[in-house]
Parts: sequence; structure tokens; C-alpha cells
Amino acid sequence: MKIAEDIKPVTYMKSRAAELLRTVGETRRPVVITQNGEPKGVLLDVDSYQELRDAVLMLRLVAQGEADVRTGRTVPQSKVFDDLRSRLAAK
Repeated sequence: MKIAEDIKPVTYMKSRAAELLRTVGETRRPVVITQNGEPKGVLLDVDSYQELRDAVLMLRLVAQGEADVRTGRTVPQSKVFDDLRSRLAAK
């Protein structure tokens, strides 16, 4: 991956937005947008953005689960299934 090709100034984005969007969509590589030589934003294609959001949400769930285990907020699997069977039988 050539990171230097993936850094563009904001003036490039303003003058060639359609081309930039097409390139990002085809390559699925993010582009860093700079302003006054400093990175200010990242342009992603929609699919990559959705995958990134899904991954972050999954990591949050894993972190919550790990926190539950550390603090003892767990229930044995056998108890969960016994409770479910009881509820289903009652219906």
C-alpha cells in the first residue's frame, strides 16, 4: 500500500470530488484529507465504513462481556437453558 498516494489536500478534494469518490469506491482504500499540511479527515467508501462500524460495535460487546466476567455478572449455561426450558414448557 502506498500511503503517500492516499493523502490529498482539501483543495484536491474540492476540485476533484467525483474522481476521488470513484477512486475510493474502486480501491476501498481510505484517503486522508489534509488542510494546511495537517491531517483533518478521512474519506472512506460506504462498505468499508459500515464494516468498520460493525467491527467497533462487536468490540464494544466483547468488552462489555469481559467486564461482566471480571465482575462476576455471569450465569452458568446450564441454568440459562434450564430456565428457558421451564419458560417454554409453561406456555
